[in-house]
This record gives sequence, structure tokens and C-alpha cells, in this order.
Amino acid sequence: MPNLPQAPKAASRPTLELEHFLPYRLSVLAQLVSESLHDLYAGPFDLTVTQWRVMAALGRFAPLTASDVGHRIVMDKVAVSRAVAGLMKRGLVERATDRADRRRSSLRLSTRGRAMHARIVPLALEYEQKLYAALTPEERQTFNSLSDRLFARAEALRL
Repeated sequence: MPNLPQAPKAASRPTLELEHFLPYRLSVLAQLVSESLHDLYAGPFDLTVTQWRVMAALGRFAPLTASDVGHRIVMDKVAVSRAVAGLMKRGLVERATDRADRRRSSLRLSTRGRAMHARIVPLALEYEQKLYAALTPEERQTFNSLSDRLFARAEALRL
């Protein structure tokens, strides 16, 4: 009988404890927070998560190209394109063609979009305060610092 390598013993194999696995925990936390926040604006404003993220990015950084929006909210082109199309159809977002480069266009909130954005922002900020209430001011500062470091590290690992 040939000499086959033996499988490693169970004790020597690394164990993935899903409930403690950082990517899993971050994903679940993000999903819970996103769904909870979505409940605040989905019904009253009839927006999807992606549509709200597009509006939030435009409310803060407009004018932006659709590609710039995608980079800001870390979503793929197709999802951003669908969200923008839906927002434009409802008159919440406007597109302007770049005079210097007719192939390029930028997006911004319309007057109606800015009004809706202004109504949602206080709800979002109130939700954030309720969530942060679980942390002391010092813990919040530490969390923000650690999050910044993890964002930077994740970006570096992406490349």
C-alpha cells in the first residue's frame, strides 16, 4: 500500500469562528444598520438603499459624475445607474452635460431632491445618535479612529 500523507489532526487546523470573524461581523452589522435606517426613509419617501446613498452623496459632494457617485458610495456602476435613473424619473436628480467635454455629464439634486434630502437628513442623524448611544464619547472616538484605520487597510488590501 502506498505511503499517503495523513490529513492534519483537527487540533492543528485553524478554526473559523464565524461569530467572531471580523468580515462577517462587519457585514452583519452593516446590514442590520442599513435595514434599520432604510425603514425610516423607505415608506415615507419611497427610496431604495442605493437611491438614498446616491442622494446623500449628491447632497454632500455634487456635482458628481455617476462614476464618482459609485466610488463615493462604494457600489457598482449598474446599481448606481439604476438608482440614478429612478431618481431622475421622479425629478429628484438632474443631469447636466459638461460644456468642455460633451461626453461627460454631472449629477446634482434637483430642487425637489434637495427638499427631500433636507427632510431625510435629520432622521438619519437622529438614528446615528441613537446608535452611538451604546458607546461612551471616548468609545465613539476610539471606534471612529479604528474604523478609519480599517477602511485604509481594506483599501490597501483591495489593490
